[in-house]
Order: sequence, then C-alpha cells, then structure tokens
Amino acid sequence: MTTEPRNSALARRVLDEYAAVRESLPAAVVGAARRQQAIQALAAQGLPQTREENWRYSNLRPLERARFAPVAAADSAPLPMLPSGTELPARLQGFARHVFVDGVFAPALSSPLELPGLTVDHLRREDTAAIARLPRALPAAGSLPEARLALLNEAFATDTASIHVSAAAGEPPRVELVFIAVAGADAGASYPRVHVALEPGSRLILIERHVGAGGGANFINSSIDLEIARGAHLTHYRLQQAGARATWLDTLAAVLAADARYRLLAIHSGALSARSTSHVRLAGAGAELTFSAAALADRQQVQDNFALVEHAAPGARTEQTFRGIASGRARVAFNGKIAVRESAAGADSRQSLRGLLAGADAEIDVRPQLEIYTDEVRCSHGATAGKLDEDMLFYLLARGLAPEVAQRLLKWAFLEDVVSRIELPELRRQIERDLAAQMADAASLQELL
Repeated sequence: MTTEPRNSALARRVLDEYAAVRESLPAAVVGAARRQQAIQALAAQGLPQTREENWRYSNLRPLERARFAPVAAADSAPLPMLPSGTELPARLQGFARHVFVDGVFAPALSSPLELPGLTVDHLRREDTAAIARLPRALPAAGSLPEARLALLNEAFATDTASIHVSAAAGEPPRVELVFIAVAGADAGASYPRVHVALEPGSRLILIERHVGAGGGANFINSSIDLEIARGAHLTHYRLQQAGARATWLDTLAAVLAADARYRLLAIHSGALSARSTSHVRLAGAGAELTFSAAALADRQQVQDNFALVEHAAPGARTEQTFRGIASGRARVAFNGKIAVRESAAGADSRQSLRGLLAGADAEIDVRPQLEIYTDEVRCSHGATAGKLDEDMLFYLLARGLAPEVAQRLLKWAFLEDVVSRIELPELRRQIERDLAAQMADAASLQELL
C-alpha cells in the first residue's frame, strides 16, 4: 500500500503519473520492486519546499507545472531525435563518447572506444551481466533529505550509463557522457542516470555534460552515484549547460574507500532554474576530496547548490572552493556543509566560498557550515559576497579600459579561480569560450583566449 504523501496535491500527482506508466518502464534499468520502493519513500518524505532551510534559495515553482512521466517510457518507444541543425559539443581526443537524448542512449550519435579496463553499459538494452554489477539498494543519496529527488529518478528512469573500471595498467581511461534534453516539459521529463564503480587502484577521467537543444522548456532530473574503492582515483568534470528555459535538478552521491581520491570540478551556467545536490562520504581512512565549483547566472536565472561532505574515517581530507557571479536579477547560492563524525579524528577540511554581485537586483548567498564531533581536527572556512573590487576596477580604468570591459575582465579573473584548475587544455579552452560567450561584450574576452 502506498504511503500517503506529506505535501498534498503535487506529490499525489507524482504517484498518479507513476501509476499510469509503471508497467511500461524498462525493468532492465530499475526493477519494479526498487521503483515501487522509491516512489513510496518519496511519497512519505514529500517533494522539497522552499520553507525547508536547505531549499530556501531554490526555484521550485517549475515542479508545480512539470509532467513527471518520462518522455520515452516504454522499451518499444522510438529513440528520441535531435532537432535539425543541432550540433554536439566538439569531441575531445582519446575520450569514449556516449550520448543520451532525453535520458536514452543514442548509439548513432555516440563514439564508444575499446579502452583497457573500461566497461560502459547502457541498461535500457537488457544485459544480465551489467545489471548484476549494480548496487542492490537505493543510491546513498536517497536517504539524505536534501537529496530525495534522486528517488524521483529511481522511480522514472528510462536508461542508465553504467561505468565499471578495473585496475588495468597504463593511462586512465577517458569517458565523456553527453546528455541532451530536447522534449519540452509538456511532453515529459528527462532522467539522466549514471552509475560509476572504480575497483581498487583503478583510475578514470570522466566528463559529464548536460546541454539543451531546440530551445524548449525542458524538465530534467539527473542522478549519479559513484563508488570509489580503496586507492582508486576519479577526476570528474561536470558541465551544466542546459537550455535557457530548462529546469535542471541533480543529485550526486559518492562514497570513497580508504586512500581513494575524488577530484570534482563543476561549472554551472545553463538552465533558467537549476539545483544541484551533492553528498560525498569519506568512508575510508585517508580518503581525499577536492571539490571545485563555479556558477554564472544572468537575467532571472537561479543557480542553487547544496553540498554535504561527511568525514567518517580518520585522516580524511577535503578542499572545497566555490566562485559564483550573479548579474541582472539572477540568484546564485552555495550551501557547503562539512560534517566530521566521531570516527574521523585527524580530519582536515578547508572551505573557500566567494560570491560576486554584478547587478543591482542580483542575489548571492554563500553559506559554509561545520559540524565537528571529535577532537584533533584541522578545519577552516571562509565566505564572502560582495561587488567588484573597486581598487582593481580603478587600476584598469586608469589604464584606458572602458568601464564595461574592465568589469568583465574582473569577472573573468574571479571565475578563473576554478576554471584554471581544469587539467585538460582542450576542455579548458571549450569552457572558457562558452563562459566568455555568455558575458556581454564577449569579444573583449575572446582576445584573451
């Protein structure tokens, strides 16, 4: 029997839409029992609301208008097509590219490569061996109140990119996932879904892109969970460049074993309303996380980020950096919480959260949080939000730069605190060009590239 939803009509509509399509949802992606478990848990917890502390900066109004049933629910549904003239992001040399359209793998647009130690499965096509590699329980994020939208993905998902890496010799394999949202929200939702498992001692470089096509008001609910085993290293670039009218909701859950390394770098610049929720658990001694994120918002965009990092074992280390710029009437928020459990003596964590106001009606909210339940730790945090540095602006103006150009150069330098950490030169150039194109008078920035 389904649990009565906690927040009324909206949650009941989710249940009704699920009931209408559940028989057609592909069992190879998520089994019927797990889907039912997820929808019941979501009904019990209720969908998020802005009166909740960790959702207060999000724009949740699109949920009231969304159609939650997926665009391509049935196995027999034809593969989604890209609008005529749509161009994919330029390929990066040496990367195995896997493209998904409205959450479903599109083989004609993909360029898989055979790389040592790498297996990439697409679960919409039934593959018993691939399914056996997946976790039997709900993703770790499903138990975190702020991450309960992962349950929505669990219930409605139509495909999964399942990546498995063994400790093969040689260079780390390189994988690029491109998720393209085409259908408008009135046609249905898109559910990108990723599972990554790194065996002990293995390495992986992963690029994850979310882009829009056709200009529709897409509704996207993404979920990714990561298992990083002892001594494994994952470098993960996340690029959120959804369409200008899109709603993009995202949940990331990662668990690191002893001596594992996770380097996460995220750039958020797309969508009208975006919310990213991350939950990283340093479960093994000596695990390390480097979390860098940048957000750029203009006009009436909302870019909201919540990140919880749990130190659950001795000697774990976290470095968290955020840079956000809000222009026009936009809102940018980053809520970074570090929790050091009793079992995590010797924890070392550092936070640097900075926001830049570039519009009279813009809003920046940066909020560092520390919860420490043990002694012998080294934790520090800093957060600032303000306008452009007046001294630096005067310096540039005194050297003959126009005020608009000087302001944009200072914005550029502000974001480069994060962008400069991208170790792949070709990818860094792509991102720099994309960010420059989003800023007015981009020609003055292009000369720097």
